Amino acid sequence: MLKLAIAQLNFTVGDFAGNGAAIAACMRRAHAAGADIAVFSELSLCGYYPSDLLEDRAFLARMDAALEQLLLDSRGMPELTTVVGTVRRNDGPGKPLHNALLAVRDGAIVAEYYKQLLPTYGIFDERRHFEPGPQGACVLEVAGHRLGFMICEDGWNDSGADYRVNPFDALAAARPELVVSINASPSDLNTRALRHRLFGAAASRHELPLLYVNQVGGQDQLVFDGASFAVSPTQGLAFEAALFEEDFQLLGFAGGRFLDVDGAASLPAAVAPMSAAELSRRQIVLGLRDYARRCGFAKVVVGCSGGIDSALTIALAVEALGADKVVAITMPSAWSSSGSVADSQALCATLGVLLHTHPIKALVSQYKEDYQLAFDAPLAGLPLENLQARVRGTILMEYSNAFGALLLTTGNKSEISVGYCTLYGDTNGGLGLIGDLYKTEVYALSRHLNEQAGRALIPVEVLDKPPSAELAPGQLDTDSLPPYEVLDELLKWHIEGTRLPEPEWQRAQAAVEHLRATEQGRKTIDRILAMVARNEYKRRQAPPIIRVRSRAFGSGRQMPLAAHY
Repeated sequence: MLKLAIAQLNFTVGDFAGNGAAIAACMRRAHAAGADIAVFSELSLCGYYPSDLLEDRAFLARMDAALEQLLLDSRGMPELTTVVGTVRRNDGPGKPLHNALLAVRDGAIVAEYYKQLLPTYGIFDERRHFEPGPQGACVLEVAGHRLGFMICEDGWNDSGADYRVNPFDALAAARPELVVSINASPSDLNTRALRHRLFGAAASRHELPLLYVNQVGGQDQLVFDGASFAVSPTQGLAFEAALFEEDFQLLGFAGGRFLDVDGAASLPAAVAPMSAAELSRRQIVLGLRDYARRCGFAKVVVGCSGGIDSALTIALAVEALGADKVVAITMPSAWSSSGSVADSQALCATLGVLLHTHPIKALVSQYKEDYQLAFDAPLAGLPLENLQARVRGTILMEYSNAFGALLLTTGNKSEISVGYCTLYGDTNGGLGLIGDLYKTEVYALSRHLNEQAGRALIPVEVLDKPPSAELAPGQLDTDSLPPYEVLDELLKWHIEGTRLPEPEWQRAQAAVEHLRATEQGRKTIDRILAMVARNEYKRRQAPPIIRVRSRAFGSGRQMPLAAHY
């Protein structure tokens, strides 16, 4: 029986010492447990994805040193084969580097494989730095078993729809007993189920059992869910590691089947499917926790309006970092309702968050007076509304600068899509937690948090009040926008389209067809799509957001600024 160690770790880009130490610790653990092979994720030595750090000579030199240290660490463990991801030089024509898998044993590299399929869609741009590896299979004997290898995207093209090459074909011809795939596959609402379906189908079609080892953790906008798994033609999904957590597991493999380490057929059951709300919660919490840790922030600050968006942002930040690491600031204006201030106080009291009050009425009045003196015209209408948001944004940045707290923006995807936000105001900040959640999803996740807690973490009054920016007397979001139930379906249809899971795509299509049936509906479609196009400049200047859906703003949707479309 082949004994496999699965090392699902949270690597940091550029932290060669930390990544190497974590790999070495798992190697020792695997060796002590009698494992034949220890498998780590894609680009595990340097972390995924280094982007243009790959053009930095010092970065590459440190990567070379990290590999030399790994080879040293492997000495004295002659029975253990270690599979890691790293970068290797390309000696031929094309891009200067390869995305590589190395198998290391007792101080030597015993197998080397270069990723053949380099994604350049959505959030990926690997062809910018890497040259595809040569076609063909990489096979290595480990403890008397014949293993084949691939890297992430190599396994996503078994249908042949996206690339001319299908690496599964070469592996099938080489007939290994087991395929080992190392991966850095980011999570979204649909990816986990899609992985199981695609790799399960490929394993069955080619009669190739497969072990899929994934990275975990947050890196900038992306969150990796881990969820490493094993599939075989006879068992289907035989095993799955933890979601959104580091995990180290031992598996047995014999006769084309995955077993427990004692040789029995019983394995831990796969993790049950998560609701969209629960997956969003886990993803955002891990994303913030790692972003703050990696960027050196011990605490965060949030502008607390008494509305649903800031309430959810604060609640998620408390879960990620603890209440003592979260500060809220309420900044009432002349048009803030007394209920908004009271709701902010109730929310922060429930969550145990320190709430500061910084009124802006006097500041706004002074701006109005000085504007009149300077330009001989009154400050009114939209400029006055935006001024209030910008004054609040300035106060929040003052606090961030003075106390070293990461400012979290509170905009949701619906508002960001149509530009219902103020540049240099409520768009100020270092990270957006809910910027990839539509407004209807903000409500759904808020209710989910309350249900999970068994109490109203987010007050019912906040959930029930009509959404309003409170920048003018009696203002409601519906004064400028369709109801969010209508707007969100239209935005999903326009922004994500067929990237949506099939049920969501069908609902979005039906909603748009309903709008198209009337003249008013057609005008609504045209107006909203024009707002999305017109506000690309705001999104370009907004802070990064944690990606939850298949197409998030940022690297996942790249549009021109100066265009007519």
